[in-house]
Amino acid sequence: MAQSPSDAAAGATSNHEILRRMSLNAGQQRRDSLADIDPRAANPSLNLSGGVISATFCIPHSLKYRKGADWIMDSRRGTSALFDSFPYLSSDKTPWNHTLVGWTGEIDAIDEITPPDTPPATTTASKIAPLNKNSAPIPIDGITKPVEPPATEGLWIPKEDRTRLEWQLSHDKQCRTVPVWLSDDAEAGNPDGDINLVDQSRWRRFAEHELYTLFHYKQHEPTNGRAERQSWADYYRMNQKFATRIMEIYKPGDIVMIHDYHLLLLPSMLRQRIPHMYIAFFLHIPFPSSEFLRCLPRRKDVLEGVLGANLIGFQSHSYSRHFVSCCTRILGFPSDITGVDAYGAKVTVGIFPIGIDAAAVEKLAFDGNIIDDQVAELRKIYAGKKIIVGRDRLDSVRGVAQKLMAFERFLEMYPEWVDKVVLIQVTSPTSVEEEKEDSGNKIANKVAELVAKINGLYGSLSFSPVQHYPQYLSQEEYLALLRAADIGLITSVRDGMNTTSLEYVVCQRDDHGPLIISEFSGTAGSLKDAIHINPWDLSGVAQSINYALTMGDDKKSAMHSSLYHHVTTKNVQTWINAFVKRLLAVLSSHNSVISTPLLDKAALLTQYRAAKKRLFMFDYDGTLTPIVKDPQSAIPGDRLIRTLKALAADHRNAVWIISGRDQDFLSHHLGDIKELGFSAEHGSFMRHPGKDEWENLAETFDMGWQKEVFDCFQKYTEKTPGSFIERKRCALTWHYRPSDPELGAHMARECQKELEKTVGKAWDVEVMTGKANLEVRPTFINKGEIAKRLVASYGHEAGEPPEFTLCLGDDFTDEDMFRALNGSSLNPNHMFTVTVGASSKMTLAHWHLLEPSDVISSIALLNGGDSNVADLGALAVVEGKIPDQMPGVRVADDLPGEKL
Repeated sequence: MAQSPSDAAAGATSNHEILRRMSLNAGQQRRDSLADIDPRAANPSLNLSGGVISATFCIPHSLKYRKGADWIMDSRRGTSALFDSFPYLSSDKTPWNHTLVGWTGEIDAIDEITPPDTPPATTTASKIAPLNKNSAPIPIDGITKPVEPPATEGLWIPKEDRTRLEWQLSHDKQCRTVPVWLSDDAEAGNPDGDINLVDQSRWRRFAEHELYTLFHYKQHEPTNGRAERQSWADYYRMNQKFATRIMEIYKPGDIVMIHDYHLLLLPSMLRQRIPHMYIAFFLHIPFPSSEFLRCLPRRKDVLEGVLGANLIGFQSHSYSRHFVSCCTRILGFPSDITGVDAYGAKVTVGIFPIGIDAAAVEKLAFDGNIIDDQVAELRKIYAGKKIIVGRDRLDSVRGVAQKLMAFERFLEMYPEWVDKVVLIQVTSPTSVEEEKEDSGNKIANKVAELVAKINGLYGSLSFSPVQHYPQYLSQEEYLALLRAADIGLITSVRDGMNTTSLEYVVCQRDDHGPLIISEFSGTAGSLKDAIHINPWDLSGVAQSINYALTMGDDKKSAMHSSLYHHVTTKNVQTWINAFVKRLLAVLSSHNSVISTPLLDKAALLTQYRAAKKRLFMFDYDGTLTPIVKDPQSAIPGDRLIRTLKALAADHRNAVWIISGRDQDFLSHHLGDIKELGFSAEHGSFMRHPGKDEWENLAETFDMGWQKEVFDCFQKYTEKTPGSFIERKRCALTWHYRPSDPELGAHMARECQKELEKTVGKAWDVEVMTGKANLEVRPTFINKGEIAKRLVASYGHEAGEPPEFTLCLGDDFTDEDMFRALNGSSLNPNHMFTVTVGASSKMTLAHWHLLEPSDVISSIALLNGGDSNVADLGALAVVEGKIPDQMPGVRVADDLPGEKL
């Protein structure tokens, strides 16, 4: 697109061509300008409200609580780039009305101050049991045991103090914030709204123990899964509480932007409640390859959860590629580099490298005499020496140990630099729960050993080549250190976004110090002109350090100029604007397409428990059992039998299997469960619960068409090796699953055309395409008619219809059931129509599940069966806490292949 008259004239063959190019360019600029100034006017079809709701795990403040007083709010460390984007979205520089939703984080209580002569009743000694019981206070008489104060677990927050914090946050000048309070519902204690916060860090446990480690390519030793089930239930509930909080402030037309791995389930949970909601999700950490994600027991839940978004953003192309690959390899969804086809809609993926608030960093770093003095002092201390700076969190993915080993290798390879270079390494405590519980302090000990070794080999009494500071630095000290440095060294072994590298570039505005960055950092792809290194190649890193130290001024200036331009133009403001603009483009292009949301199991269980009359309708193949090559091999497993028996045993439940199978198959494999009702051959036959006789609904219909169909099927069976014919009472089916897939599909199309031209016109029958089969049956026979008959059997007067209806199926023959139920007089809130399978098809069902194992899990959640597959997360949401006992039969935890 031409940008100026001279550009427009280049290569043009006429004046008319020049004018046309300039008008196109002007029109595009007007549209871009309108999108920036008033996105609602630029996207009228979206009916935008102008509101943006950002959801992030923790609010930007760490909180300290004293009863009855204003809350003390300090800045939370970490994720500074993300936190910088919130005030910008809330400012008058954007057209949006912004609200932030986040967890309060762990709240610290401030002890009340008491006079010295009246010590508080709950001193530290009374709160914490002595490590040695023999050291407990000894009573004077030697017999009476000391009085033990009653233990009060957790932190009680009265309603008035919660209201006070919510008022403070809602009036935050930087960003209007709505806090999410995380606690068991049972911990509310009383109807006044007081809550008790117990084991506050448990809400981050699953995300930081399981997801963070695996996403950074680290695996745990296998366990029996008990702890993971508990932490998963908390993770599920936490995402549900976020969804509930967002719904309290959501208005139609709002955009919801969800950030990071703590909230992977939230997009789908919001989609369950508002199918038309505009949702974007951004992952700030790496996304692993499918080989690693497969190791996560909850891999399907995590992927399905995030696929509730319209747009999913990543830091780099490799993370995006891994994600779409996982959706195809694990879920079976079609995908390409632009996104994933999931349940009738396209979920778009994009690459949006995050930046920093470069202008603010530059102002802080250069506009104060304090930092100037500190820079001068640092250069004085290390006069005559080159300064290499590293600042990292002390966890295993930041590569501090690799950095130290590479520096040792550098001093070994280039002895001329000994006593002429110093590595100043600052390590701050990790913020990740998993790394905090490093009981042996392995990482810290390893770093300390390496520092001592290097200083012992290459140091002296007057100088140590490695200066290690395991502490937080003040903002002034940190920026002064970056300004004083000659080299910035980043050696992370797996990293999403590294702000230190970007801040280093800004702080080197005047001195142009080179940046050495790991190729495994998500930021490396954006900083093309930095020196890229492999942190595992110690000699290669050593050579890069020497190259940076010996680089000429012209080369350093050119390198820094490019980096500085990138960091200052691709800042956090540009990032958030690009992300929102891309979301609006995606929404505009797919505005009429609505995906089918994941089944809301908590809503399902809530309605089930409230109902006294319940109707279940299940397809068989592809719904209760997986599709197999040989249809006769699709026999029900023990787990399915146990679950169906438990469900049908409740007299309030009417459970029907509505299948294309014949009577003999259903009677042989499921007939022993007398409480089940059956419909065979897509509605041709019915057997009521407790009965042995089958009712033939097609008894009066002329079946003369079957000979013509059989002859046609026989002809195509001879042309298609592996295919075969299945003869039923009222239908004929041609199966080609064992055949070559391409040949089978081609022959099926030819056979269908022939039948529709002949038998389809002469007889009242329909030709139906199934999953690797072709079936011909009378037109008046279908599953929808059975569904209507079952619903009508309850009656239509008030209080007669079922108060809970669950209908599940996997292919287009089941759409007849969904259509019949959608058109019935049943209360939509009492009805759950669910399509099963990884197809990207359009469906009349209101919900989806991925595969038959998820169907069994959902049934087990309702009324017993195999308790190991019941979804503990949904159960905990409904009951307000993690239940002490799961429903149904207990199965040993160590059975192979169990789902956590």
